[in-house]
Amino acid sequence: MSTPHIDAPAGAFADTVLMPGDPLRAQFIAETFLDDVECVNQVRNMLGFTGTYQGQRISVMGSGMGIPSISIYAKELITEYGVKRLVRVGSCGAVRDDVAVNDIVVGMGACTDSGVNRTRFKGHDFSAIADFDLTRHAVDAARARGIQVKVGNLFSADLFYSPDDAMFDVMKRHGILGVEMEAAGLYGVAAELQARALTVCTVSDHILKGEALDAQTRQTGFHEMMAITLEGLLRDAGETTHG
Repeated sequence: MSTPHIDAPAGAFADTVLMPGDPLRAQFIAETFLDDVECVNQVRNMLGFTGTYQGQRISVMGSGMGIPSISIYAKELITEYGVKRLVRVGSCGAVRDDVAVNDIVVGMGACTDSGVNRTRFKGHDFSAIADFDLTRHAVDAARARGIQVKVGNLFSADLFYSPDDAMFDVMKRHGILGVEMEAAGLYGVAAELQARALTVCTVSDHILKGEALDAQTRQTGFHEMMAITLEGLLRDAGETTHG
């Protein structure tokens, strides 16, 4: 069994897939947080792995950068491999004064300048929102660990190097927690295909203040984000099993 972008046998992926943008971050997550890890995809070097976390089978696979890339992988994982829960774990840039580098933000919704969801939704605006229970369980896991997270809107940009700096002030006025490039696309694909999705990001830079983490920290850091995401998934799976 394979798709144009994934060469893995049937059953290679768990019901749950974590999706960082960077495939090397996917490898780091798998080797650091999962047990009994097996590499299940190497096509285009978009590395994918399956292992277990506290007995629960979980996969992790890079998504690439941008809405088109994550949309391709999310669609194929859902329709061809039966994936039910997709969680983007990555980085974002802050614009608000009360959001700092290394803060963790949970994307309850995602605005965007991309046209993909309008295309998907017959030219109308589509509210790209996360799954409520995945959101709730991630926040509960953070509170149980004494970790403060911020929950609200992200902005998924088509351009990393935006020519319109004034837009950052507009985002700030509208309370955007973080600017990234994938969440709105992931939420749209999940909604269309009846899967569940969430985005959890660590703030890697503050766009207006000019503060930033280095590339190595972006690739191998973010331990608190991963801990609350994985523990949130355990809570979600337990509730689903016993609910």
